[in-house]
Amino acid sequence: MMISKFGGLIAAASKKTALPLMQMGSISIIKRIVLSFQQAGIFPIVIITGADEFEVRNDLANCDVIFLRNENCDAPPLYDSVKIGLEYLRDKCERVVFTPVNVPMFAPATLTRLLEAEGEMITPSFNKKGGHPVVISSSIIPELLAYSGEEGLRGAAAALGGRRAWVEVPDEGILLSIHDAEQLRANLEKHNHALLHSVVAVSLSKETAFFDSRSKLLLFLIMDTHSVKKAADMMAMSLGKAWEMLNKMERELGFAVVERRHGGSHGGRTDLTERGIAFLKAYQQFESNLFMYARREFMLFQNDSIL
Repeated sequence: MMISKFGGLIAAASKKTALPLMQMGSISIIKRIVLSFQQAGIFPIVIITGADEFEVRNDLANCDVIFLRNENCDAPPLYDSVKIGLEYLRDKCERVVFTPVNVPMFAPATLTRLLEAEGEMITPSFNKKGGHPVVISSSIIPELLAYSGEEGLRGAAAALGGRRAWVEVPDEGILLSIHDAEQLRANLEKHNHALLHSVVAVSLSKETAFFDSRSKLLLFLIMDTHSVKKAADMMAMSLGKAWEMLNKMERELGFAVVERRHGGSHGGRTDLTERGIAFLKAYQQFESNLFMYARREFMLFQNDSIL
């Protein structure tokens, strides 16, 4: 079921080419990408893990992201991770923003520009050289999943022909990988300035808060997996904490959000109730509207201030 306009995909599985925990400034490169995605209002964000899986999950445990594992993480082709993420997101969002974790320094403004462009696959370019992130329409995901050539995403994109659009951007960061460490460090201050954004923490409260973006992700994953245990694991949360959140939100809302089915030949199952699904959709729209309003107001603030 479509839940949002834009989803995010970060490939961070390979032991040879991915260094997700590499520090750039005071944060890891994978957290830097997540922040850029979240600044653009992207949800859900999927991380394909493999190498350093435990450490990556720990680093991003409170960042409201989804973790999927590439079991072939010793030397997987990057496109294996791309396919895992696209298969998961294909029916959940209208477009998917993809980047490998080793390209962490693209500007948030570049990402916004790509999201506003039209086309089935949008690729940024700097001085006529293509880079990341790439924006992929859900309509072409079946074609990309079916591609089995040796050139990975590049070959799959080439097969699209004229349906691939290029957007020239004034952002060298779309090309800079972890192998360009000196250039990354040289661009760090500029990128940190570009990361400046307002943080609007939306939650529902009575005497205390009982629903926020983390609760939203939990409901989304329960709807998708039909399991509280699987949902909690995919967002690096303990099962006990997940049930604590669910029980509290149901008490405060005054209606059942999840429906529990016990036993049977296939074990237990948990689904969202019809009212729970309606609540999740309404909250997603509510949060999206507030995000767009806050971004517009912050842009006015920047124009009127010395920032």
